[in-house]
Amino acid sequence: MSGVTLNRRLMLEDATRVSDGAGGYVEAWQPLGELWAGLKAGSGRERIGGTATLSAVPYRITVRAAPFGAASRPRPDQRFREGTRIFRILAVADDDADRRFLTCHCIEEVTG
Repeated sequence: MSGVTLNRRLMLEDATRVSDGAGGYVEAWQPLGELWAGLKAGSGRERIGGTATLSAVPYRITVRAAPFGAASRPRPDQRFREGTRIFRILAVADDDADRRFLTCHCIEEVTG
């Protein structure tokens, strides 16, 4: 893939279970490291759920490839963070035949 611009620094995070002190657990997000990325937004949509409106925008996020099993390789059960913005990773695929880049299909959900 030519012309890839990785101009956004995103934090890759992984969910962990933390004891809540009452025999259960809560989900916490642990930073794994920063990755330079390129973001491309898709068409957004809006849903009304209960008392809140949820806006969902799909993104294609491109990052440098990493070997399978490496902590720096994104997985579908992880997310990217940019400040207060959260991009939930839905799927990850090789972006080019040389396997230099990965495309992460993500969704950014915003309540309003």
